[in-house]
Amino acid sequence: MITAPSRHYDYVADPAEIYRRSFAAIRSEADLSMLPEDARTVAVRMIHACGEVGLVSDLAFHPRLVSVARTALEARAVIFTDTQMLAAGITRRRLPAENDVCCLVDDPRASELAERWETTRSAAAVSLWGDRLAGAVVAIGNAPTALFHLLELIADGAPRPAAIIGTPVGFVGSAESKIALAENPWDIPSLVVHGRRGGSALCAA
Repeated sequence: MITAPSRHYDYVADPAEIYRRSFAAIRSEADLSMLPEDARTVAVRMIHACGEVGLVSDLAFHPRLVSVARTALEARAVIFTDTQMLAAGITRRRLPAENDVCCLVDDPRASELAERWETTRSAAAVSLWGDRLAGAVVAIGNAPTALFHLLELIADGAPRPAAIIGTPVGFVGSAESKIALAENPWDIPSLVVHGRRGGSALCAA
């Protein structure tokens, strides 16, 4: 029989109490007034994922992002991600219609295209989404190249997704790719975290 260790530290261990206190702290400390009403729940989740209430100042929501993405998901839209880590981070039980979560970065064709095009596998994998991109919800949390590649495909006539969540992280191309998404000329609803911050946890949240 496995026994619990002796308690040497004073900390909250009850999951429900941790949850309650965490979200109460966020709502107390974060200024959400600048966000659309329906975006505030999303912002709280993202702040919880990174532990920084200051994140709210870098969030940019398209005014229709939440409503359009919710409608798409309720209609069984596929969710495309740029990495397996992000795909794994999406809580399936929270999805409204048993939505397919698809990441093709490990598809052998992505490696072949990446080598031929001299780009990343995450970017090349975007080209494998094909016609399923129409009406999809896209979540790009790690690779700026994937976000740039997606926007270039759309500019060349690829099907348009219903919504794009863009939180690629890093020091090369991250901030620029998110500006490009926020300023996309097709009025595709988007959510970005401006600057270098991002990553799978933020995007999944």
